[in-house]
Amino acid sequence: MQANDAQTLVLCVLAGGPLHGYAINTAIEELVGERLGPGSLYGALTRLEAKELVEPAPGQGRQRPMRLTPKGRQVLEQELRSMAKVASTGLRNLGAAPA
Repeated sequence: MQANDAQTLVLCVLAGGPLHGYAINTAIEELVGERLGPGSLYGALTRLEAKELVEPAPGQGRQRPMRLTPKGRQVLEQELRSMAKVASTGLRNLGAAPA
């Protein structure tokens, strides 16, 4: 899985509300059938926080929940719309391609 893929997956699951690391990875596993490695998950969170796309949410104990920022929500929506266009075109072309 590419670094950008990990970041997109993290943004997608955080769109549903704040989560801490383990819960983020569990949600990703439910979404795509595999978990991110710790380096991929926490690296993605670090990069997303540096880009101001996610931020810490109030949490309890050792858990550090993260949430989308308004900028993160906008970036995710743009990325998903772009991905949908690519997927739609690819599927249409597959249907039109000779077997």
